[in-house]
Amino acid sequence: MKKSKMIIIGMSLLVWLTLPGVNSNVYAHCQIPCGIYTDELRFQLIEEDILTIEKSMKEIVELSKQNPVNYNQLVRWITNKDDHASKIQEIVDAYFLTQRIKPVEATDQKAYQEYTYKLSLLHQMLVYAMRAKQTTDLANVEKLRSLLKEFREAYFGPEEKEHLKEHHK
Repeated sequence: MKKSKMIIIGMSLLVWLTLPGVNSNVYAHCQIPCGIYTDELRFQLIEEDILTIEKSMKEIVELSKQNPVNYNQLVRWITNKDDHASKIQEIVDAYFLTQRIKPVEATDQKAYQEYTYKLSLLHQMLVYAMRAKQTTDLANVEKLRSLLKEFREAYFGPEEKEHLKEHHK
């Protein structure tokens, strides 16, 4: 009996995930020591999220000017903006802060300074993603872009930067 219930639950879940409007995408990476990391992909995902937030903000401003206001479209763009800001927060938190940025001893001053600098940049990204949810101020988008660029520079060492250049030719 248990086996048949599990099959029914599994089939129901599969059907539900295929319904229109149900987001079945999974973007998280595991938090077990699998050793599979695609750091550059995470940067690209954040770049895409920032671009989507920017477009959403512009659409919200334009839709708000209409008379009558199309509230259905307005809510969809607001939700889209908020979802992509949350995706940035998820990548920063669950990927970089939890898995990739390793604590270092304060006795190694150079390593500790680099560590705290990266933490500071990631924290600022979390804050500006939150601000992007709260407003349509494009200054938050530009700040996210500049923080991402700064974090990329701090995150990738010289060897990784050279390796990335080879793959982007």
